[in-house]
Order: sequence, then structure tokens, then C-alpha cells
Amino acid sequence: MGTASVHFNSWAPAWREFWQKRAPRCELRDCIHSRSLWRRLRGKSRRVLMGGSWYCLEGCLERALGDAIRRPPSGFKRTGGPHRIPLGLQLLSRDQLTAEQLRAALAAQRAAGRGRIGEWLQALGFVTERQVTAALARQWSCPVLRTDGLAADAGCTFEIPVALLEAFVMVPVNFAAATRTLVIAFCESIDYSVLYAIEQMLGCHTEPCLVVSSWLRQNLQALAAQRAESDLVFDRIADMAEMARIVRSYCLRVSASEIRVAACGAQIWVRLLRPGRPPLDLLLRPGREAAGLAAVTAPAV
Repeated sequence: MGTASVHFNSWAPAWREFWQKRAPRCELRDCIHSRSLWRRLRGKSRRVLMGGSWYCLEGCLERALGDAIRRPPSGFKRTGGPHRIPLGLQLLSRDQLTAEQLRAALAAQRAAGRGRIGEWLQALGFVTERQVTAALARQWSCPVLRTDGLAADAGCTFEIPVALLEAFVMVPVNFAAATRTLVIAFCESIDYSVLYAIEQMLGCHTEPCLVVSSWLRQNLQALAAQRAESDLVFDRIADMAEMARIVRSYCLRVSASEIRVAACGAQIWVRLLRPGRPPLDLLLRPGREAAGLAAVTAPAV
């Protein structure tokens, strides 16, 4: 009996692992579809992988998605402190601008009620686009990338929805496969929450840089003209429940095998992986009522 017990104990973990792969159990403990191994083997309830766990598409997934969207990030650390030297003072300190010019630009900005101070300084002819970009780079403590002969990296842009690139005014410019490092160019400000989301969704490391605004916007327009059919945007979503219903519906429609979710500011980026086909990206934008909940950044799962 002792020998038989030892053999049984040694086989038990492997046996459980075999059946978990053959008929995975839903992560939610109160799921009625997971109570019977025979029911799981017969495939009465379809399942999808999210965050390393399996969930039934019949009700359980919507609950899990709601929790994932609301959950605060576990590893995100905001980079770049909020106390940055204002752009005008950056230019003043380098004698690239006079106090009178800065006051004139600020007055024009207030009168118009729109625009960034850097844009007004350029419009009035007080500074150049390169000077503004260099001052922004000092603000954000990141390098300036020269754009002479530079083009957006077509090999990596398909990984990020164009609508997300447009929303954060950014463009991928280089991907180093050896280190899995993705360099992303900005021209106004750097949102580190979206960089963190990209890292979690694509399994890479990101590095930000600054480029002149004219180059970035030109390349962003070119990318928008090649917008993939697999990028879908949903605006003015009422609440988290509606978001979960949309994701579940598309999971069923495309037979998704895995879901990845990340919050980018007030937007939710969902990637549906499907065997043998490119992933389907959903960008969910809440209405005013749900904006407060969606603004809570969540980790990719």
C-alpha cells in the first residue's frame, strides 16, 4: 500500500495538469460550467484565456473583464515628475527668447483661448520648431531624435492601433528585436501610462523620444491612411458593463483564444488573439458618465 501511495502521489500533479490542459476549469469558483469534468470535456461552454486564467464566455468573462478594467496597475511607475520647468522659462534660460516675446505669446494665447505656448511662439516667429522640441526634451528628460531621412517603422506600427497613436500623438520609429525595445516618438508631451500599456500588451520595453511636430504629424497622417481593418473604435460607451459585453461579443464572433486588456488614460485597449489570423484590436472610449471609472488605469492581462 505504501508503494502504491507513493506512485499515486507522484502521478497526481501530472494527472491534474493533463486534465487542466484538456478541459480547463473556469477561474471563477461559482461557475456552474466548471463543476463537472464531463461537461468541460464535451465542450458545452467555450472558454478564453485572460491573464493566465481561463474564463467561460457565458457570463463569467464579463465579470472578469469588469474586474480587470477597474483593477489598479501592479507595476506601473510614473516617470517624469510633475514639477517641470515651463517651456517659456526653458527658452529664456538659453537666451532663445526675451521676456517681452514671452509676454506677447502668452497674451495671444489667452486672447485666443486655445493652443500651446510653443505653437504661439513659433507662429509669432520668436523661436523655431527645433528650439521648441529641444526645450520639450529638456522638460521630459529624454533625447531628441533627428528626423533627416527618418521614417516611421512600418515593421512595428501594425502592433499598435492607429487610433491609439492618434489619441496620444505618437509614432513608433524603431524596434530592436535583440532587446525587444520599441522606440516611440512624441512631439508634445509623453504619457507614460500608454508606454506601460504598450509594454504589457506587446511584451516589449519602450523608450520615448521627442521629434519635431511637423515630421510626426505627417507620418501620423500616412499611417492613418493605411488604417487596418482589424482596428475598431467604440465611442461614448455607457459603463463598464457595456464594455465587457462588447468584448465578449467580439470574442465569440472571431473565436478568440486569448484576451489582453490595458487602460491608456481614459481609453481601454483590448486585443483579441485568434489562431492563424492577425489580432483584432478594440479601442473602447467611455462617455462622460463612465469616464471617471475608465480613467483608473489597469494593467494588461
